Amino acid sequence: MKRHSTNPWVVLVLICFAQFMVVLDATVVNVALPSIQTDLGVSEANLQWVVNAYTLVFGGFLLLGGRAGDLLGRKRLFLGGVIVFTAASLLDGLSTSTGMLIGARALQGLGAAFISPAALAIISTTFKEGADRAKALGVWAAIAIGGSAVGLVLGGALTQAFSWPWIFYINVPVGIATFLFSMRLVPESRDETAHRSFDIPGAVTVTGGLMTLVYAIVQTETKGWTSTQTLVTFLIAVALLVAFVVIELRAKAPLVRLSIFRVRSLSAANVVMFLVGSGLFAMFFFNSLYIQRVLGYGPLKAGLAFLPFTAGIMVSATLASQFGPKVGIRITTAIGMVVATAGLLLLTRMPVNGSYLTSVLPSLLLVALGMGAVFVTLTLVATTGLEDDDQGLASGLFNTSQQVGGALGLAILSTIAASHTKGNSPAQLVRGFHWAFAGSAVFVLAGLVALVTMLRQRDVARIEAQAEEGQAVTLAA
Repeated sequence: MKRHSTNPWVVLVLICFAQFMVVLDATVVNVALPSIQTDLGVSEANLQWVVNAYTLVFGGFLLLGGRAGDLLGRKRLFLGGVIVFTAASLLDGLSTSTGMLIGARALQGLGAAFISPAALAIISTTFKEGADRAKALGVWAAIAIGGSAVGLVLGGALTQAFSWPWIFYINVPVGIATFLFSMRLVPESRDETAHRSFDIPGAVTVTGGLMTLVYAIVQTETKGWTSTQTLVTFLIAVALLVAFVVIELRAKAPLVRLSIFRVRSLSAANVVMFLVGSGLFAMFFFNSLYIQRVLGYGPLKAGLAFLPFTAGIMVSATLASQFGPKVGIRITTAIGMVVATAGLLLLTRMPVNGSYLTSVLPSLLLVALGMGAVFVTLTLVATTGLEDDDQGLASGLFNTSQQVGGALGLAILSTIAASHTKGNSPAQLVRGFHWAFAGSAVFVLAGLVALVTMLRQRDVARIEAQAEEGQAVTLAA
């Protein structure tokens, strides 16, 4: 590929602006949920769709987005994703009904699924291997962590100072500027050797199957688990997911090469991350509601209340990356999950008349310290010991497991919480929250069981050997 004459660091800035929007919008709605619910009259059961519509489509089309960039051109797909994401953000802000907002959020997730893998590939093709690429990927990782924190604070500030639509409107000028500058400055690249076909049926069936499954879970609150409508919806979801597996087995260029799951470490890491994500997404969701609807915090103050969580994640992740391989990958991951579970169980004791300092902050710190270690070690397990050609697929699968697990976990726990909430009084809300946090702890404990039963010492021996030899252990992008 002919390298572009533009300063690569300018390219990095533009790419990171787009990725910042993607990461920010995964969390920005959390502190705005009570305001959205009040203005649009969203039911308790449907509120989680404001989060899940984005998450499911993002996760479901993430792998297709990566492949499309390889074939059509990373810059072309990146620009297309920015257009879709920006237009969807405008529609989000203009939404006047629950259905319109959920539909726009799904479209926004599609744009994100095109932006994220294309952006990462542009970084890899713009920077040569070595120190410069390592620095660029370090900036990329910082955006991923910082974007989540800024999303919570910015979402709170915009909601409180203006109104909730502004958490989406803010993307419009940023998206337009990113598009215009990227057209001129970002280099184009594509994989000329890749099989020139798209597994669109695979992407559609897996995303459709997952969304149908979430819908089936949500409607059990009103229809019951044994109603004809619920059973038919579950059957449709299963049929779509089975169709996805059949398509992947027969496709010339499958979205997911199923044989990769024969790598035991990768399979274990994805199963564990799926379960951990199921518990973690719900923790954010219900904590945001508790802080605002029970403690009475405004949106800005609620966003600031989550900053210690981000700080805890960063501290824990740093320590785990330095000492985890030396102490032992499995031991470090297990300790992190136990600590996070303790924090989630502590949340089941939060009172109606509690306070942030005594009822929320200790739990947030415990969960953050545990999850930082888990994220780092599982990423190492998921991406170590694979051929270079499989690194992109492995990273995409790992991110997809986190997104899809979070969406399904939130659907299940929202339904459980709603079924134990008989009114809108603080006492009734807290009762439902207790059940949701208990369910989150169960998911993380299930992840711990999966870790112990699926991951063997020989599966992590390579990572630990690198640490003993003094080699730098780095995370795959």
